[in-house]
Amino acid sequence: MNNATEMLQPLQADDPPVVAGYRLAARLGAGGMGRVYLSHTQGGRPVAIKVVRPELADAPAFRRRFRREVEAARRVRGAYTAEMIDADADGVPPWLATLYVPGPSLAEAVARRGPLPVPAVLWLVAGVAEALQAIHAAEIVHRDLKPSNVLLAADGPRVIDFGISLAADLSSHTATGSAVGTPQFMAPEQATAGEVTAATDIFALGQTAAFAALGEPLYGDGPAPSVLYRIVHEEPDLSRLPEPLRPLIARCLAADPEERATPAEVVEWCRQRLGGDADAGAGPAVWREVMGPEVTVPAPVPEPTRVQAMPLVVTQPQPMLPDVRRTRRRRTALITAASVTAGALLLMGLAWTVADAGDRFGDWVAGSRSTPGPADSARSSASSSASAPASEGSGQTSGADGRTPEGSQPSSTASKSPQPVVSPLQWLDAKNSLSFKEPVQREDRKGDIRFDCQEAGCALESDTSVFTLMLDGPGATLDDCRLFAGASDTRHLSLAAAANGSEICVKHSSGDIALLVIQTKSTALPDIAFLNVDMTIWRAAAQ
Repeated sequence: MNNATEMLQPLQADDPPVVAGYRLAARLGAGGMGRVYLSHTQGGRPVAIKVVRPELADAPAFRRRFRREVEAARRVRGAYTAEMIDADADGVPPWLATLYVPGPSLAEAVARRGPLPVPAVLWLVAGVAEALQAIHAAEIVHRDLKPSNVLLAADGPRVIDFGISLAADLSSHTATGSAVGTPQFMAPEQATAGEVTAATDIFALGQTAAFAALGEPLYGDGPAPSVLYRIVHEEPDLSRLPEPLRPLIARCLAADPEERATPAEVVEWCRQRLGGDADAGAGPAVWREVMGPEVTVPAPVPEPTRVQAMPLVVTQPQPMLPDVRRTRRRRTALITAASVTAGALLLMGLAWTVADAGDRFGDWVAGSRSTPGPADSARSSASSSASAPASEGSGQTSGADGRTPEGSQPSSTASKSPQPVVSPLQWLDAKNSLSFKEPVQREDRKGDIRFDCQEAGCALESDTSVFTLMLDGPGATLDDCRLFAGASDTRHLSLAAAANGSEICVKHSSGDIALLVIQTKSTALPDIAFLNVDMTIWRAAAQ
C-alpha cells in the first residue's frame, strides 16, 4: 500500500458527487453500515465521509441508535482515534465525517507484507489500547474492533468506525435479535448475545493482536456458526504465536470478562517490553517498515462551474449515435462534392476571363464596344437565361404567367427560431409529474414526464416523450436536443449515470423539445427520493 491510488477508488455512477456540502473525491470503501468517501473541509483538511445504507436509514430504530452514537462519539478525544468532526443523524441519508487517516488498514498491511514482527505488534497493541481508553471514557463500547478498523498512520495506529458501536446503556442486540459484530473477532459473551461491556473490546484487541502476529484469525475462518462455536467452547491455540506475545494475548482472551486486562494494563505491559524504544515516539524503524512509503492524499475537488438552465450559444461536440454518424457522413460527402464542383466552375470562369482579357482590355478603358463580338453574345445569352424576370420588389422568381409559384411566398416565422420557455427548479417525486403544457408542474401522475424509484434504481418515464442523457458536459443547445432526441426511442431513462448538473433532452410527440438540467438528485432512499430540475421548453421545435 504505497500510494493513494492503491487505497482510493474512483467514484461510481451511483455515488453522489456531494454529501451535505462535502464534495467527494474518491471512494474509500464500503461496509455493513454504508459507503465511505474521501472529501475535504473548507480549509482543505482531508476527511472520511460515511453515508448510511438506505435500508438502515429507513429503520426508525437504527436512526435512534445512530443519533445516540453520534452524540456519544462527539465526546471521544484520543491520540489514536480518528476524531469525528461532523455528522447529521437526521440527514437524507444519515452521514458522519471523521478525520481521514492516510494509511492502510492492519488487514491490508498484513495481506501485503505478511505477519508483523513482534516490536511492531507491541507498538500496535499499545496504541489501540490507548484508543480504547478514550472510547470507553466516553461511555462507548466499540463492539466491532478488528484489523480492518485499525488504520496504520505514520505516527501510530488509529481506531476507526464506531458505525455499530453503541452507548454503554444500549441493548446488546440489534432490532432482529442477533448479535452485532464480526464473527472472527467477537467475544464469547457477544457471540451468545450476552452483556457487552468494555471488556468485550479487550477480547477483540487480543484477537487483533494475534491476527497481526499470525497473518490470519486466531480462531480460523469458515462459516460464522463454526467460528462462533470455537470462540465460545474452545481454548485458543496460542502455541503458534511468538513466545513474547503469548502472556498478553492470553490475558486479553480470558473467557471470563472480569479476568481480562484493562486498556491501561495493556499499555503498561507493552511499554515494559519495548523498553527504551517506548520513549522514542510512535515511529521507530520497524513501524515505518510496516507502513511503507508515505501515502499521497489527492487534492480537494474544485467547485464546478454553475450550470446554466438556458442553452449556450456556442455548441460543444456531442457523442453521436450510429444513425446520426451515418447521416453526418452523408451530409459531409455531399458538401464536399458540391464544394469541388463549385471550385471547378470557378476555375473555368477564371480561365475564360483571362483568355478574353486581352481583347476586352481596351474596351474596359474606353467603354463598351458598340458591336458585341461572338463571345459577348454568348455570355449575354447565358446571363439572360440565368436571370429570369423577378416580381418587382418581391425577391421571388415569377412563373410563366408572371405569378409567384405556389409555396414560394415568404413566411413571417420561417426565419425565426423557437423561443425558449424557462421553468426553473421544478420538483419531481413519486407523487407528481411535469407537463409540456401549462402548468408545467402537476400534482398528479398524468403529466408527460414522471419520476419513479424501485429497488433496481430510479428513472424518468413517459408515454408521450423520448429521453436522451447528454454525456459530453454542460451546454446542450436546441440543435443538440433536436439531433440526439430525434434519434432516440427511450421512454424509460435510468438515472444511475446522472448526477447534479447532468442534462437530459426530451422530445414530445407534438414536436416540442425540452432540456432538463438536474440541480439536485436525491435517490439514496427510494421512498423519499426526488429530483429538482431546471426545465427549458421550445414549442414546435422538432425538424
